[in-house]
Amino acid sequence: MADTRDDDCGFSRRELLRRAGFIGAAVAVIPVALVRGQVRSSAPAAPETLTAAEAATLEAVVARLIPSDDTGPGATEARAAQYIDRALGGALASSREAYTAGLAALDTHARAAAGAPFAMLAPARQDAVLRDLEGNVATGFTPDSATFFNLVRAHTIQGTFCDPYYGGNASFVGWDLIGYAGIRLGVSAADQRLDPRLARAHRSAYDHAMFSGKRPPHGD
Repeated sequence: MADTRDDDCGFSRRELLRRAGFIGAAVAVIPVALVRGQVRSSAPAAPETLTAAEAATLEAVVARLIPSDDTGPGATEARAAQYIDRALGGALASSREAYTAGLAALDTHARAAAGAPFAMLAPARQDAVLRDLEGNVATGFTPDSATFFNLVRAHTIQGTFCDPYYGGNASFVGWDLIGYAGIRLGVSAADQRLDPRLARAHRSAYDHAMFSGKRPPHGD
């Protein structure tokens, strides 16, 4: 996978995946929050928990954390922001206030540092603003900018690579990105060889009969 950056301040998708522990892993297992149902429609849904302005800022953030590039889709196509929005109305509800304050502080810092709200900046300027957060030099955050950055990054990873039942990983783009072939109920001898070529099984765990009666509850 190519190392993709807009400039010297840019985020590298390869670096993020390495830091998340995906490169070299045979299977990525992401702890996912229980949220309200599975999303299968082709168009992104309107925000359920965040305001329209908050959702637009969050969409711009996740697009830079796991960017789309010539090697494939990223968090935008996986609908990681939609996953976060839905989860903030359920199992991630305890983080709702952090998102309200953090997204507002992010826009305030973006205006001060780059002259416009975060979503209106060019990708390279967005990356520079996010570097400020990650490096804990941006002010106005509670308790600090690095804490908010790490919160959003963790939830973006969840939304990109979770089972699609939870509202992210739309069309299984996250699993395809890391080469995860999907849920397998049986493993043949050929599948157990080194570097096997596994057929991709684009199915949620809850599409299988053995799990379909054990779906996690929807809602809070």
